[in-house]
Amino acid sequence: MDHYLVTGGAGFIGSHLTEELIRRGHQVRVADNLSTGKRANLDHVSGVEFLEGDLADLDFAHRAVRGCDYVLHQAAIPSVPRSVKDPIASNRANVDGTLNVLIASRDAGVKRLVFAGSSSAYGNTPTLPKHEDMPSSPLSPYALQKVVGEQYLQMFTRLYGLETVSIRYFNVFGPRQDPSSPYSGVISAFASALIENRSPRIYGDGEQTRDFTYVANVVDGVLRATEAPRASGEVINVATGGRISLNELFRTMRDLVGASVEPTYEESRTGDVRDSQADITKARTILNYEPIVSFEEGLRRTVEWYRTAGATASA
Repeated sequence: MDHYLVTGGAGFIGSHLTEELIRRGHQVRVADNLSTGKRANLDHVSGVEFLEGDLADLDFAHRAVRGCDYVLHQAAIPSVPRSVKDPIASNRANVDGTLNVLIASRDAGVKRLVFAGSSSAYGNTPTLPKHEDMPSSPLSPYALQKVVGEQYLQMFTRLYGLETVSIRYFNVFGPRQDPSSPYSGVISAFASALIENRSPRIYGDGEQTRDFTYVANVVDGVLRATEAPRASGEVINVATGGRISLNELFRTMRDLVGASVEPTYEESRTGDVRDSQADITKARTILNYEPIVSFEEGLRRTVEWYRTAGATASA
């Protein structure tokens, strides 16, 4: 039985990772400062050791990592708009916290650290789909901080022999994503509004496209990355390889919910990327990864969860 640390494990993606690790019979410790995560996200998962604290504090990072075989580093302030508004706070969480977790993992002799990267690293480069050999072109402090995190991981692998993998996420969605936050994912915001027959907001003209990825696919990719023999030192996209516009997404979800409203269009947000689609060839080759839940099925599951859990359910 392996012992895993999930940083940010009370958050949206982190709680799904924790749930699956427990289901597989592993020991799991969660470290979270609860700035965006919620303890309620883990209420249904038994046997989790929970440490509340800030990973930007090196002593806490050492305490969190001690005794763990693998570290799944999900802790972050995962918001482009929030990083534009307050780059210092997001840098502390996303860069300082990551460096501390790397140092603690190196010192503790961790077998491998897997990092939550972001497709925002690609910026607005016109090439689609986005592949890992493309140069990074971050448009926001958040995107830059994720690129810095990836580079720190690769440096620690080269300098200290700590095995690391960066998984670039593409617009992850699913149950427990918080629709009440102004920085929430668009699918959770759409679901919350449409179930109440309210008009959701779309920033820009709605023709921007995204590779929306159901959370179970990300969990599968991350856990594959903990053990894949050739993954250490790599940056790997984990997504579906497709894309859909926000206008098309809205129409699909409106039909699924049975709402009768139209969206409200607002000015584009600074730092937002126009189009995003993943090339998942590398994930297929190195991780033997294939999406296990389709976009359509993931959307159905997500809408059903918001119907039953309530539009203001915890993230």
